[in-house]
Amino acid sequence: MRMKKFSFYNPSSLPEVWELLERYGERAKLIAGGTDLVVQMKSKLVSPEVVINLLPLRELQGMEIRDGHLRIGALVTHAALANSPLLRENWAILAEGAHKIGSPQIRNIGTIGGNLVNASPAADTAPALLALEGKVVLASKRGERQIPVNSFFLGPGMTILEKDEVLKEILIPVPPAGAQGTFLKLGRRKSLDLAVVSAAVMLHYDPLTKYCNWARIALGAVAPTPIRAQETEKFLVGKILQEEVMHEAGERAQQECQPISDLRASANYRREMVKVLVQRAIKKSLKLPIPPTGI
Repeated sequence: MRMKKFSFYNPSSLPEVWELLERYGERAKLIAGGTDLVVQMKSKLVSPEVVINLLPLRELQGMEIRDGHLRIGALVTHAALANSPLLRENWAILAEGAHKIGSPQIRNIGTIGGNLVNASPAADTAPALLALEGKVVLASKRGERQIPVNSFFLGPGMTILEKDEVLKEILIPVPPAGAQGTFLKLGRRKSLDLAVVSAAVMLHYDPLTKYCNWARIALGAVAPTPIRAQETEKFLVGKILQEEVMHEAGERAQQECQPISDLRASANYRREMVKVLVQRAIKKSLKLPIPPTGI
């Protein structure tokens, strides 16, 4: 499908981006990899008069450890995340989530910032960032503000990002020493599919007794936004992570989600799969074998 004509800008700095956003307002859209925006433009879901390219901006690039946090620029691609030795040290579940996105071509051009700003309830990087307690840094002429990823999403396609702001980077703290986690995604196919359900789990536990000291559980595609299963997390803390505890955790996580029925799955199926994925993700985090699961 042909797109409506638009003007294309290549700013070289964030101040230039802010000036363009101030000048064109709602007539402008930001683009990085374009894997979501171009599809929306071709489908006539959006028809911006102006498209502002973020790819030249050095401020939005790179990964590094800074002040006890992992800093990820908003322009870092999914492929860079999936293949990063740095992420494999303490933040492997984010690398796992990025690896599940689309195809190699999509992962090579799609960015983590775009995946978050698109605000799909099924975004593959979001559950991992929720479980890792990440924050987004939003920048404008007024300054910068840090927002927990848990508070960033408002609904499908909606975030707290203001019209004059740019998602600059993501900050993720170092998990507790020895914490283990995993990301599981269930789709209708083995690749190139949106999640029907996804689950990210981080656990800190005694390797001998399996006593759980700390837990984070996040779910995707089962509510208007990606969510933390905080009541299930509280249930796990102080428990010995044995079979009946994992089973009850899965059942409790079911009660915290609000799935819908759509073309990909029914609400009842999604709710049942939440139970299955949470149980299996806990087991995998404990380094126990699980059946082949999802994508």
